[in-house]
This record gives sequence, structure tokens and C-alpha cells, in this order.
Amino acid sequence: MAEDYIDLPQLLAARGTVRLPGSKSISNRVLLLAALADSDTEVRGLLQSDDTARMLDALRALGVRIEPLPDNALRVSGVAGIFPVRQADLFLGNAGTVFRPLTAVLALAVGDAGEYRLAGVPRMHERPIGDLVDGLRQLGAEISYLDRQGFPPLAIRTPRMPRMPRTPRAPGPGSAKVISLRGDVSSQFLTGLLMALPLRGVETTVEVLGELISRPYVDITLAIMARFGVPVRCDGGQRFTVPAGSAYRSPGAIEVEGDASSASYFLALGAVGGGPVRVEGVGRDSIQGDVRFADALTAMGATIAAGANWIEASAAVAGRLQGVDLDCNQIPDAAMTLATVALFAEGPTTLRNIASWRVKETDRIAAMAAELRKLGVTVDEGGDFIRVWPPAAGQSLRPAAIDTYDDHRMAMCLSLAALATPLRINDPQTVGKTFPDYFGRFAEITQPVPVVAIDGTSASGKGTVASRVAEELGWHYLDSGALYRLTALAARQAGVDWHDEAGVAAIAAALDAGFAGKVITLAGDDVGDAIRSEEISAGASLVAALPAVRAALLFRQRAFRRPPGLVADGRDMGSVVFPDSTTKVFLTASVEVRAERRHKQLIEKGIAASIAALSLDLRERDERDSRRSVSPMQRSADAELLDTTNLTIASAVAQVLDWVNKVSEAG
Repeated sequence: MAEDYIDLPQLLAARGTVRLPGSKSISNRVLLLAALADSDTEVRGLLQSDDTARMLDALRALGVRIEPLPDNALRVSGVAGIFPVRQADLFLGNAGTVFRPLTAVLALAVGDAGEYRLAGVPRMHERPIGDLVDGLRQLGAEISYLDRQGFPPLAIRTPRMPRMPRTPRAPGPGSAKVISLRGDVSSQFLTGLLMALPLRGVETTVEVLGELISRPYVDITLAIMARFGVPVRCDGGQRFTVPAGSAYRSPGAIEVEGDASSASYFLALGAVGGGPVRVEGVGRDSIQGDVRFADALTAMGATIAAGANWIEASAAVAGRLQGVDLDCNQIPDAAMTLATVALFAEGPTTLRNIASWRVKETDRIAAMAAELRKLGVTVDEGGDFIRVWPPAAGQSLRPAAIDTYDDHRMAMCLSLAALATPLRINDPQTVGKTFPDYFGRFAEITQPVPVVAIDGTSASGKGTVASRVAEELGWHYLDSGALYRLTALAARQAGVDWHDEAGVAAIAAALDAGFAGKVITLAGDDVGDAIRSEEISAGASLVAALPAVRAALLFRQRAFRRPPGLVADGRDMGSVVFPDSTTKVFLTASVEVRAERRHKQLIEKGIAASIAALSLDLRERDERDSRRSVSPMQRSADAELLDTTNLTIASAVAQVLDWVNKVSEAG
């Protein structure tokens, strides 16, 4: 079972090349028009995602034959506008690019009488569709709401009727030649109508009332319809006419462009992370409006280059990126990425004309504002704008767990903040809607803060060696054991038994701990000596064996990973907490030597101790730590073994530094 989160380390830089997946918007439009066409169409470069899977499932349920071909291509056998299956219940998830066009196409479908029910996830049932339904009803469509007026789910009835003739004719009942449609809610309504109108066979004009938002997505629709043999006349962007006798004709084969919205994340990585980062699959010749995201980065000061089928982004030539005040009507989806880029700019960034965010997979304005605020920045929001201030001078972003609201773009946009702070992205699988392997591609072109993980047995010298290695490198130091010791101490102070997993985990999650140099505090009190007592050491070993406690402290440990690097010591630093550590070391020593070391430490602090008792305690602790069910103490297969039984601290430190340097030279 996949984790319900992914932890992203803080990043130092981004550089590389990414081949983009197919565009979701183009993929689903192509699939639907190929299904409505007069013959077979070979579709290449199709996006493999949840949304396209919904469209494919729906088309198959409607009787469309779809066959796989080599190289992930598909052959779609067109039905010439008449679906063989005339009764179906279709579940369309949260895919607006499926729900809206299918609603229109099924409402105007010809052939025998049909009955269809369209439903989705709860969020889809909150996304308005009333304007599209009103437009279709002007053409005589029979559509009923199954729950709330103006929202899915829907029931659609199509009367038995022959296809309209392909020559101009006077309109009959339900064949109005001019219909009106609001343009300020979703461009998908106009897209759905335009794609369905050729099924009527008579000339029909759609008159858009008010401003048409997200016009570039309508332009994509027009371009693809033309590719399938149906040119649409456009009059000033407010009137769109489908000629009489229109019918979809297969182009034979069609290649899906790379997704320009997905390109925005990687171009932003290049602009913020130094770059260059190149995306392939879209370029200056793209039919997608979101390629204009590159223009927005240019306005912020980034360095952009482009070719016919590629775009490349690098950091600003001089200084930081600059905040902008931008009308985003032309790049509604890609504009979300700018909200995160704003964290790295000088001065505030205001994104305007983004009302459509409110009716997407989630209310994206509210969601983006809430998640950015978790990072410690100021955000203003309104009905159709969002304004983001970067951190104040001398301040840094806070580590945070980012909620994604079952919205793929929330997950991908907010991931860019890892260039300034460690992040936890909850429900990362939501990227499957448009970019299933996004986080893999993300990792391929980013450089995380390096980590030296030093694990090993108690009293083997981990803490001393790790702290001195960190000092030599000028890196941060994490004594992970201190967090478990602090948890044990806090539980003791609160009267919570160390075996009470839920109680101790709750304490760990809210631990008020502080680390300033060598001073360790709990609720503001210096507890450096208290957590080193034998009683608390034993308690730390007990609570560390509790799965819920380890889970509560996992992200907290990972948040110590800050530039220029981290040296972390513990029991599972290399195996669990930082599995991608650049250098992994496992320290050990004989029980006798470790007992002598611990005895010396205690005597120096004026604490009486028995070497025999200490030896027994160390053996029991080793056994407990190595056999616990979660994150047992063990040497990673790729960890260097360092036995310190006969080594001085200086020798051990020198050996670890030598391993670190070899890795650095190899990189």
C-alpha cells in the first residue's frame, strides 16, 4: 500500500531535461472527436492518467471500440456520431474535461432513443453545470438534475431521431440557430457545446454573454475540431458558428502535444533553482495557451529560451526574480504555479482574473491561500485574485505538511516550495489525474540538500563523531536520539506511561522542543543533562519502539535537512529517515568498550554506575532496538561499517570525512 504522503527534502538546485506527458485537455478532446468521427483514428502520445482513463471507460461503455497499439498508441474506431449503446450509467470521477463535453454530446446524440446518467465524485457534484445545461435546453435537449439544481449528477434523455441533413435547412422545433451562453464561469461549457453541435447537422451559432474566460482552452477546441474536419467561424471571440452539414472526419493519425500546464512546474524549477531546465513536447508553435507561462516568468526576470518543440528556463541573470501584477485569463491553470514562484520573488505578486479557480477540482484560490500561509507568508485573496508576499528579509519558509484537496495541481504547484524548505505533500497520488510519475521526474532534475547518516549502537561514539563531522563540514547536526529522549522526558512529566502508544505519540506530535547550539530545551527549560540520565535513556529506547511515536517524529527529523548539508545520527537515519543520504555509516564497538565509555561519562557527571549493570543494559537495548517491528536498528546494505572499539574519536572522524569527500569527488 502506498504512503498517503511524500516527504520532499529541501532542494539546492534544479537542472536537466523533462519529456512532458501528453496534454490532458488535448487528449480528452482528441479521444471524444475520434470516437465521433467517421472512421478509425490512431492516437499517439496520449496522456496516461486518471482523467483520460475516465474518458476511455466512458467511450467503451458507449460502445466505442478502442484497441491498444505499439508505443502506447490507440486505435479509436469512430461511430460517425451515433453511439451503439443507448442506455448507460457513467461514473466520471472529478474529470471536468470528460463530464462537460460528454454531457453536451450525449444530450445531442442522434439515433435510437437513449437514456444516460452521469455522476462523479462529491467534488464534481459541487462544480456548476447549469449554464451548459441551459444552453443545451435551448436546442431541445432533455436534461434533468438528480440532486441540486445546476449541479451534477444528471439524467439525459435523447429522443429517437434521424441525423439532421448535411445541407442547410430551415430550423425546426428544438433546432434554434442562435443560442446564448455565459462565458464567465467555465470555458468547458463552450467547449462542450461546440464539440456537440456538428451532431445536429444545421448551422448553429453560440453567442457568448459577458467575458469569455480561459479563451486559450477554447482555441485548443477550435484547433482540434478543425483537425477533424469541422472548422468553426469565430466572430470577435463572442460568436462561434458551426456550419451546416458539419461532420467529424478522421485525420487518420494524430499526435497529442505535451502538456503545457505541466511544463509550468519544471520551467518554474529552472527559474527558481538556477537551471537550465528544458521541457520537451511543447514549444513556441504549441496550440496551448499555457505556453505563455514562459512569458510570465520572463516578466519576473527569468531567462527563457524556446524552440519549435521545447522551452528552457534559467535563473534571472542579475538578482532575484521580481514580483508581478498579472492578468492570468490567458493562463488559468499555469497561473497557479506563479503563486508558488512568488515565494522566491522580490516584492508581492498579484494574480488577477482567476475566478475560474473557484470552480475547479477544489476552490483553488482558498486552497492555495491556506497552504501558502502554512509556510509562514502573507496571502490576500478575493473573488478573482490572489496576492502573495515572499518571506520578510531574514526570514525563511517554515516546514509544513501540505494538503492537496484531491487536486493534482495543488500537489504539483506547492512542491516547488521545496526549493526553500522541507515539505510533506499529503495524498500525492492525486497527481495521477494528469501526471502519474510527476514526483519521479521532479526527483530526477533536482538536487536535494546532502545528508551524512551515522547510525549505530548505543555508546559507539555516534553523537561525538557526528557532531564533529558536522563541525568540520560546516553543516547542521541532528541528534535524533535527543528527540526520543525529549519525548520520554515529556511523557514522564505529563504522567503518561511509556507503553501508552497513543498517549506518547500525542506528546511527540506536539513536542515543544528547541535546539540552539548545544543547548536543548523542553517547553523553554534547558534539559540537556536531564535527557542523558539512564532512566530517560531507557525510556527513550522504549518509546522509540512505538510505531505511532516514530511516525509522529519522522517529518520533524526530516525538517532538519537544511543547506548546506546535514549530519544526522541515530538508529535508522540511513535506512528510514534519510534513505537517500549521500554517505551512510554504521558505527559499532564491543559491549565492553561501550560500557566503559558510558561508565566514564556518568562518573564525570558525578553519577554512580556499575560497569556490569551498564553492560547488561546495553545488551538489552541492542536487542530491543534491533528487534522492534518498526525501523529496527540495522546496517543499511549501502552503509560503511566503522568499528570504533580500537579507534580514537579523531581517527573515526577522519575516516567518515574521507568517505564523505570520496562521494563528493565522485559526484
